[in-house]
This record gives sequence, structure tokens and C-alpha cells, in this order.
Amino acid sequence: MESHLAVLLPVAAVWLAAGYVADGLPRIDRAHALRRRAGWSLVLTLTGLGLTAAVLTAGLSSGGATMADRAAGNLALAGGPAALVALCAVRRLRRLWAGAGAFAAAPDTPAPHGLRAAAAHPMIGLPVQVTGLATVPALLTAGGADLLVEPGVTGPAITVGALCVAVLGVRHALRHNRLAERALPAEPLAPTGWAVPVERMTLAEPAEPASVGAAGPLHV
Repeated sequence: MESHLAVLLPVAAVWLAAGYVADGLPRIDRAHALRRRAGWSLVLTLTGLGLTAAVLTAGLSSGGATMADRAAGNLALAGGPAALVALCAVRRLRRLWAGAGAFAAAPDTPAPHGLRAAAAHPMIGLPVQVTGLATVPALLTAGGADLLVEPGVTGPAITVGALCVAVLGVRHALRHNRLAERALPAEPLAPTGWAVPVERMTLAEPAEPASVGAAGPLHV
């Protein structure tokens, strides 16, 4: 096994596991379980950020074609999504973990729809999963399959990666919108005594125009 491949394997494994855990957050309907899974997702995400930063820093500080330099070069593609994780996903995961703690006094307490909608926010799961996907080309390149050199493979590989990211983004957005709609308060229904059939409204005679002085406020 190549030495830099052995370095990249733990990084990719942590990011892929973090993406898997983050993807299952909105499906949990109990606050205690949601808090526990959010904690695991936060730990895995911070571990992935630490490993990625360590590999990239070691590659920048080393000179020549060393193991650290090759590992950092292969992992450069994951640097952008990892930065987005550090800026957006970590903060939202901390808020989710703290928010679930307010409802986790009993193990069977249902998780509110608003909390599940926050767990389904695209800026939690999407950057983590994209970072995990970005580590796959690094592993393939470290294993000897250089996708950026072979002309017949580069184009399809980029297309497949872009399609995967687009599908993940649409999926996260739709799921977040569905849960956010459930979290909205129900609109109050009008009293039944005030309901008038449409037929009567259209066939009724027009009322006398009210005087300007007797008109009241339209909105309360």
C-alpha cells in the first residue's frame, strides 16, 4: 500500500461516516435520539476537519515529493467543501445539538417539526457529504488511477460528480421544505356561524353602501 494512501484512508472514512450520520438526522422523531446523533455528527465532522487540516498543513510545510506533499495534493479537492463545513455546518450542528437538549429530558419526547427542519437544513448535510465525495478521487488517485490525466475518464468523472452534488442538493432542499411546512403554525379557521355558501353570496342582493362616517378599521 502506498504511504500517502494510508494517510488518506482515515480521512475519507471519517468524512464518509460523517455524511452518513448527518443524512439520517431529519429522520429521527425523538429528541433524545436526535441529540445523540447530532453529537456524533458533530464529533465526526470536527474530526474530519482536524485530519484534513493536518494533512494540508503538513503538505504545505514539507518540501519536495514527500509523502505529506503527495497526500496534500490529492486532498486539495476536498479543501473547498471542508472550508464550507467549518463555516456553516459546524455552527448549525452545535445549535441543533443544544436545541435538542431542551427537549431531551425524557427518552420518548417527540422531536418538534421545527427541530427536524433545522436538522434537514441543506447547509448541514450537503457540505459534509460533498466533502466525503471529494475524498473519493483522492483515494483513487493515490491508488494509481489518476482521473485527471486520462482524457477518456476526466470528462465523465467530472460530470458524474456534478450530477451527484446536484441530486444531493435538490434532495436536501425538498426534504427541508417539507419539514419546514409542517413546522408552520396552523391558520385559525373562521367560525362556522360565519360561513356562507358561495351560491348565496353570488345570488344575494347587493347591500346598501355604507356611509363614510360609519366605516370602521379594516385591519386590527
